Amino acid sequence: MIKVTLKDGVVKEFDNPISVLEIAKNISEGLARNACCGIVDGKVQDLRFIVEKDAEVAICTFDDEEGKKAFRHTASHMMAQAIKRLFPETKLAIGPSIADGFYYDFDREEPFTHEELEAIEVEMKKIAKENIELERFSMPRDEAIKFMQEKEEPYKVELIEDLPEDAEISFYQQGEFTDLCAGPHLVTTKNVKAFKLMSVAGAYWRGSEKNKMLSRIYGTAYTKASDLEAYLTMLEEAKKRDHRKLGKELKLFALLEEGQGFPFFLPNGMIVKNTLIDYWREIHKKAGYVEISTPIILNKQLWERSGHWDHYKDNMYTTVIDEIDHAIKPMNCPGGMLVYKQEQHSYRDLPLRVGELGLVHRHEKSGALHGLMRVRCFTQDDAHIFMTQDQIKDEIKGVVKLIDSVYQLFGFKYHVELSTQPEDSMGSEEDWEIATDGLKGALEDMGMDYVINEGDGAFYGPKIDFHLEDSIGRTWQCGTIQLDMQMPERFDLEYTDKDGTKKRPVMIHRVCFGSIERFIGILIEHFAGQFPTWLAPVQVKVLPISEKFEDYAKKVADELTEAGIRTETDYRAEKIGYKIREARNERVPYIVVVGEKDMEANKVSLRSRADGDEGQKDLLDVITRINEEIKTRAKA
Repeated sequence: MIKVTLKDGVVKEFDNPISVLEIAKNISEGLARNACCGIVDGKVQDLRFIVEKDAEVAICTFDDEEGKKAFRHTASHMMAQAIKRLFPETKLAIGPSIADGFYYDFDREEPFTHEELEAIEVEMKKIAKENIELERFSMPRDEAIKFMQEKEEPYKVELIEDLPEDAEISFYQQGEFTDLCAGPHLVTTKNVKAFKLMSVAGAYWRGSEKNKMLSRIYGTAYTKASDLEAYLTMLEEAKKRDHRKLGKELKLFALLEEGQGFPFFLPNGMIVKNTLIDYWREIHKKAGYVEISTPIILNKQLWERSGHWDHYKDNMYTTVIDEIDHAIKPMNCPGGMLVYKQEQHSYRDLPLRVGELGLVHRHEKSGALHGLMRVRCFTQDDAHIFMTQDQIKDEIKGVVKLIDSVYQLFGFKYHVELSTQPEDSMGSEEDWEIATDGLKGALEDMGMDYVINEGDGAFYGPKIDFHLEDSIGRTWQCGTIQLDMQMPERFDLEYTDKDGTKKRPVMIHRVCFGSIERFIGILIEHFAGQFPTWLAPVQVKVLPISEKFEDYAKKVADELTEAGIRTETDYRAEKIGYKIREARNERVPYIVVVGEKDMEANKVSLRSRADGDEGQKDLLDVITRINEEIKTRAKA
């Protein structure tokens, strides 16, 4: 008798070994039709996997992350099969699922053209209609090498040769097409109907510039045509919102050849950046934080002590000063440790909440750079909280509430992930268990849903990551809370407890924005450049209808400026319709038009981004309204 425990706790009993797919059928035919793979005792398995002993089993559909991966991995194999049918001389490399889709790398003399992608899609549709079963089989390593050599697939041979000699190598066959693959995959090709091949790019074999450049075809796949259409529509909207394009149009920042990965902030961008920093300082002061600043360059000994030299050196910029190795800081925390050690601390001082807006530098490969989203230097809105073990839950809750308030302000929804101990971690299992339980306990006390992200914690401690969702449904990882018992140990941090003994504090690393620069990029795309009034670089644009009303326009602009409202006046000798269109393109929240009737009545004609032409208004009423928006940081 085999007992299978399902994810809802229900236990099913079977007389004989049974496949994951048959378990799904036993639950319901509908679940079996939609099943993509399974998770057996925590490990992702193919639907064909046979459960031979008591086990915990979860059936994954496309709604589950692992289900999506299996579905899209199958789509990548269908694409490879179509290409081998159409272009049989093409050599196969690798074809995994990725976030939002899949890709496959091919070795071919000529890059694939747009017309060829369309032909490949047509062939993939035929493969779907053919309802080809995918069959898994395996063979010993030596036989697998010979098998791929006979098929003249040198990249597959190389992959197999890198595996242990005693490894059992798995393959998937669909009709005439066979691929080296660990799986999992769908049972048949018929379910993969809604797909799109998106683009072609160059990619070095195994990511090394020393190897041959291959052709990488990117694609995506969904279970429903309507979902695919929604995704493609979102991508079109994302192009319009691209922060690199809007950043240039709105004169926020520049990305220059003279400093690849090092963004230049222009006057308008500095207003946005400084306004965010002012907000950050305000909420942190209210939450009981103090602010510090630590040096950008510190010596090698410090980074060895923190563990970064061993765990992070490849991402650090180094230099030599007075014949001593130094590094430009990739993180603020080691400097924060030194600040803590500047004076003795008592339990009465804890929790000690210390914030820092620190400029950090990290080496990123040029191919990974992307506008403000992936850069080589950025301002991290860091904070370190030093506390006793019994303060962990309350401090975690306080940080969660702070981060929640920030995301609520900008209208972001979010979900939470708890990342656990990675393979290259520092410290004892006991410390990791205490730290992880502290994070779990805080989330559960607050009634927050979270997903476990196994093995993705920082090398010094587990973490909570906040993945926010923007206005067109994309997710971004920004806020994080990391619980650390290792850094206080390495830096010999202490406090004096009630009984007079020396104790080791526990530490939280946390950020709200993550990177201020990246957060600005996200905000640009979230708002499509239409920042809320409190954050907009220019809050009001004053437009005189003609030269005759320039003096009155200046008087209006001066009153707005004196009231603390960021104001510009357009004195150009252009038609008023043109000036209004220009101001709209600049995403200015309010446009004030002044002409003869306005001057005679000592009023202004108001246009708002939200309501369009609002007619004639008293300037004092306009000032009161805008200042209220700024004061309350209204979303629109």
